[in-house]
Amino acid sequence: MSRLGCLAVLVACQPPARVAAPVAGDHPSPHEPAGGLAYQLTHTENADPSMAPDGKRMVYISSVAGREQLFISDLDATHVTQLTHDDADHEDPSWSPTDDTIAYVRVADKTEVVHLVHIDGNGDVALTASDVRAIHPSWSPDGKLVAFCTDDDLAPPKKNDSDIFTISLADHALVRRITGGTNTYPRISPDGKRFAFRRMTSETNSEVFVADLDGSHATNLTNSSAFDGWPAWSPDGAWIAFASNKQGNHEIYVMHPDGTDVRRVAPTEGRATSPAWTLDGQRIFFSNCRRVDFGFDCEILVARAPV
Repeated sequence: MSRLGCLAVLVACQPPARVAAPVAGDHPSPHEPAGGLAYQLTHTENADPSMAPDGKRMVYISSVAGREQLFISDLDATHVTQLTHDDADHEDPSWSPTDDTIAYVRVADKTEVVHLVHIDGNGDVALTASDVRAIHPSWSPDGKLVAFCTDDDLAPPKKNDSDIFTISLADHALVRRITGGTNTYPRISPDGKRFAFRRMTSETNSEVFVADLDGSHATNLTNSSAFDGWPAWSPDGAWIAFASNKQGNHEIYVMHPDGTDVRRVAPTEGRATSPAWTLDGQRIFFSNCRRVDFGFDCEILVARAPV
């Protein structure tokens, strides 16, 4: 199954078979509304924005001919350039703090491998081994490490154990940082001293945790019965954005790194996940997937940060 940034999103957003447009002589589809009502036939999938360190551009996923490809655009979605073109899915993009490289997950032939590619689309290389089901890469603030986790969705909908690692760009040294249970979406703090990550505390409950970079002192920040996850540090480290369904739909919230002062970013309909801060900390971009007629649309939304 192809993920749109994360498997949890795609489980909710995987579209059913497309409804073919009726032509003259066809029998009406059993799903077709009666009485001459129109319905939406085409659907789009754009998701998982990651900001460039220059504060002017983003990389994101867009589905083309059934494959998830990487695109770069300005923050107003103009000057769009397609970065990848091969017959694989390209997921979880993360723009390096050195500005020249994007980490992503290449999904092909039942493998999930973290790759690095230059922002001009050249120099694509594998970073992790093909026998490691690696997902959700993110960078250390100095650009020397890439954090990632192992796939927690090997047999969905049941979650399996997954660990968080870092890998060095210099010598590919692999270090297991967080283990024990299901741990995903690692994000290193701007000061390079801590992780924010998602941990499953039961089969139906997910929380946002922080821990020291060596995995010690793991602390539950959200402590709720809601499904919380997808953490993202603000550029100054004073806030963590995350997604939660505490009010029904998954929406984007922010909180301090000690779990206090929780604020909703904006009311949205659908399933909002994968927040990403702009360089100035004033706006938050995120994915939002929602059912439309007989399919699903996934789009990138942006809102003012309520801080």
